[in-house]
Amino acid sequence: MKIYKYPSREEWKELTERPHLDVSQLNNTVADVLKNIRENGDKAVKEYEEKFDHASLETLAVTAEEIENALKEVPAELLDSLRLAHKNIETFHKAQQFVGEKVETAPGVTCWQKSVPIERVGLYIPGGTAPLFSTVLMLATPAKIAGCKEIVLCSPPTHNSTIHPAILAAAHIAGVNKIYKVGGVQAIGAMAYGTESIPKVYKIFGPGNQYVMAAKQQVSLHDVAIDMPAGPSEVCVIADDSCRPEYVAADLLSQAEHGTDSQVLLITTSQKVLDNVVEELEKQLEALPRKEMAQKSLDNSKLVLVDNTTTAIELSNEYAPEHLIIATADYEQLAEKVVNAGSVFLGNYACESAGDYASGTNHTLPTHGYAKAYSGVNLDSYNRKVTFQHLTEKGIESIGKAVETMAQYEQLDAHRNAMKIRGL
Repeated sequence: MKIYKYPSREEWKELTERPHLDVSQLNNTVADVLKNIRENGDKAVKEYEEKFDHASLETLAVTAEEIENALKEVPAELLDSLRLAHKNIETFHKAQQFVGEKVETAPGVTCWQKSVPIERVGLYIPGGTAPLFSTVLMLATPAKIAGCKEIVLCSPPTHNSTIHPAILAAAHIAGVNKIYKVGGVQAIGAMAYGTESIPKVYKIFGPGNQYVMAAKQQVSLHDVAIDMPAGPSEVCVIADDSCRPEYVAADLLSQAEHGTDSQVLLITTSQKVLDNVVEELEKQLEALPRKEMAQKSLDNSKLVLVDNTTTAIELSNEYAPEHLIIATADYEQLAEKVVNAGSVFLGNYACESAGDYASGTNHTLPTHGYAKAYSGVNLDSYNRKVTFQHLTEKGIESIGKAVETMAQYEQLDAHRNAMKIRGL
């Protein structure tokens, strides 16, 4: 970890940089796989599953029997936890439902919007070092509330050609229509282009490794929409003397264990807090099963000492973290100053893990500074807004002259005529 004490504003650029990776060769590899999937469909998908996931598959679709067996295999306490989390996620996202209102913008001119669900969406759920069954709930629950007709889920199979049972259980609870045993770039390609077994979707959601992220960005150029650009997971914690250093360290490590390219950032107003957090990090790290991975992530991470919480929130806004934890006495006032962040956690008891699993908010969030321009996944992510307008003869009188004049000055005579011909 690198420690900065009272950095100048000129140093903020260096402070807010994420680890940079050379992805040129990676992008070429991804492009080759995608091309093969587009041209050869299921055959190519199965070949890549054999090569990358060591799974020999006769069929790609998960059967009803496999889902039934998964529900029996998952421990009862985990099923109960999944159902509780699903209920909270459902409650939070139902509150986001759009109500369009008709507005008369001028006499005889009425405009409004209608929210229309995306008919077919694709969800990608990683299954590698950590099977992310929580992400199934985060992605499928709002899709179901939105009214998406087809919810297609792809997740890599294990070497015995099955998907992790908790992923299948979560999919069943959240109401996923179709599940396929496909991982990595081949899953993104299959959902983007469609194969003999897997339908083409209109928008792809979900996290993944560098290859999956590169595949999502490549297919989004011409073939399908994606939820957001994304990179490795990250958290920023703002803390003062009122924080609990052991809590702060635990929150930093909860993100560090995601992967070696994850990043954590602590901004504190107290030298004592900084010292105590470092001590706690060393102590708690020793007890983690994923210690080696978390340690490599901490090597990319930064601890920053600043003068006051105002400077702290300004630095956080410049960083634009995926997750922001504000563990300060004035967290309510600082919350009002948050401009750039994916999801914010307030006070000593709001650990980031709560949002990852069961508070109800969505954990699929913009990373790598994209929080400056993107929102996390929400109900609107699964909808389109279709705009309507209705004009009466009175409407032609109200805006007709302005339309004709503007079209004339843009030298678009056919536009002008379309209004003029309706003139009274």
